Amino acid sequence: MLDISRRTCRLLALVAVAACHDGNDPAPRDHSASIPVLGKGAVDERYTSELNVRGSYAYTGSWGNRNGIRGNAVKIWDITGKAPVLVDSLIVPTFAPTTAPVSTTGDVQVSDDGTLLGVATERFGGSLALYSLANPAHPVLLSQFHSIDTDPGVHTAELARVNGTLYAFLDIDPNGATVPAKLVVLDLSDPAQPTQILARVMGDPFVHDVFVRDSLLFTALWDDGLSIWDIGGSRGGTPANPVFISNIATVGGEVHNVWWFHDPTTGGKQFVFVGQEGPATLFAAASGDIHVVDISTITAPREVAMYSLPNAGTHNFSVDESSGVLYAAYYNGGVRALDIRGDPGSCTTAARLSDGRCDLRAAGREIGHALDQGNFIWGVQWVGDRLYASDMPHGLWTLDVSSLRR
Repeated sequence: MLDISRRTCRLLALVAVAACHDGNDPAPRDHSASIPVLGKGAVDERYTSELNVRGSYAYTGSWGNRNGIRGNAVKIWDITGKAPVLVDSLIVPTFAPTTAPVSTTGDVQVSDDGTLLGVATERFGGSLALYSLANPAHPVLLSQFHSIDTDPGVHTAELARVNGTLYAFLDIDPNGATVPAKLVVLDLSDPAQPTQILARVMGDPFVHDVFVRDSLLFTALWDDGLSIWDIGGSRGGTPANPVFISNIATVGGEVHNVWWFHDPTTGGKQFVFVGQEGPATLFAAASGDIHVVDISTITAPREVAMYSLPNAGTHNFSVDESSGVLYAAYYNGGVRALDIRGDPGSCTTAARLSDGRCDLRAAGREIGHALDQGNFIWGVQWVGDRLYASDMPHGLWTLDVSSLRR
């Protein structure tokens, strides 16, 4: 979500200037280095939103209205070369019998088996459009789900498998005081005929995004914080009936997106990274920090660290878990790469804030940056030695992150 009018009262964390480490924390790998840019696929007629990459192709959504052209398109890119090459473009249809045209395809996602492309549409007549990727260069519409619960719009959509079944977790926009935000879940066992199995009100004022892994559901509830639910584990929850486990109100609220980090080198699953989206001025300025939550006691999560970039705000993450690198889209701050190995909550006094949290920037955890001049980066996705970044005014970038891998 791009939010340019939310409440301006936020707790601004102090950014320390000393950088050092102690024996409980790995030494920073390097200073923050410039990440090389390999190429750009230009989009000039629409604003670019989210991206998703699978195999040789990338898919990008579109946002809002640019010079009278609505954000009703999904672009398909061949990414085998250094610069993305446009090979097709979908126009997502208005859902009948509604007459409100699609104005934003803000979220796009490929299913884990590579067979489906899901596209979330806004505003009124909000829907989830599902496309077959039998030919990944030219997706074909299979179905378009809409119900009274998906109005006024599906802001984000997560396709995730729980105990062998594919589901779509839809985050629904509120509409003033009369229609609250809600989470809608669809069973996609038959993608040609999705079945709604849950519609639950949650979030203040938004439920913005979700993260699903190991039968747990993490919901980003804006000023209601981050909640954790069982949807298929030992507490008896299911996607049709999530069982609440815990909630944490991260500093400043505005909880926007989530990544639960699994460290393959240690087997650790202790830390959750939470993005905060504060007020922004389109294409010029943004605000919002990254918050690190320790869930070693899952019923009592606690915030242990943060990362703040002056005069810029984070939006979405992608994590190279094999190398312990979190890549964050930072709007006017471009792309930022953070070393997240070890314990982010362990730092020296010089890098510790007055409230006890560690400042990851002061601790030398930022190890790379790119596209931080004249761009407005919405989303990122890491794939091997490359990182792909969607840029609202310019299109799709390819970056070389081979030097940050280990």
